[in-house]
Amino acid sequence: MRSSKSGVAAVEFALGLPLLLTVGLWGAELGNLAVTHMRISQLAMHIADNGSRIGDVSLLENLRIYESDINDLLLGANVQSGSIDLFEHGRVVISSLEVVPGTADTQYIHWQRCKGKRSFQSVYGPAGTGTDGSLVGMGNPGEEVTAGQDDAVIFVEVEYEYQPLISARFVSNRVITSTAAFNVRDDRDLTQIYQRDVAAPDTVAGCNVFNGFT
Repeated sequence: MRSSKSGVAAVEFALGLPLLLTVGLWGAELGNLAVTHMRISQLAMHIADNGSRIGDVSLLENLRIYESDINDLLLGANVQSGSIDLFEHGRVVISSLEVVPGTADTQYIHWQRCKGKRSFQSVYGPAGTGTDGSLVGMGNPGEEVTAGQDDAVIFVEVEYEYQPLISARFVSNRVITSTAAFNVRDDRDLTQIYQRDVAAPDTVAGCNVFNGFT
């Protein structure tokens, strides 16, 4: 009948569906990206915090840290990363920021340990950087953290390539970076990283090796 106003907006729905679907998928991707940013930030903080605590408990001498302690620390981060697979798609750099022995406050990177397949190195330089007085500290310009005499700061850098949930077309920048720093909690032996058994040494997580956990 000419006066009938009933009907179905099938054509309008069909035309608008692609747009609605695209917006929905884009929102889901951005939500997942935000969660991944948060997880990477938490992982960096977790590694730095635990790195500041590791070491043998002793009432007679300063705490010693061992290569096995650092390996356990990285293994724990791998477990905590879960489905994002941190060391398969990213890399962690752990640096010990200290004062050059014999100086008042000259900052340098005493040692570094790394893990992950991503081609990334510390933006502050390798171990030994700063012995010539060139290192102000580690962190954003003007906000650098520094170590005190006979103390150390564990500084962690994480770089990760975001793995899209739906499509990379929804993400303009897939590289996620995060840093965290904690002062070493107790008196620590800063001379070196030790091996528990020199005859059967533990693997050193060197920064010239790009590997994950298999």
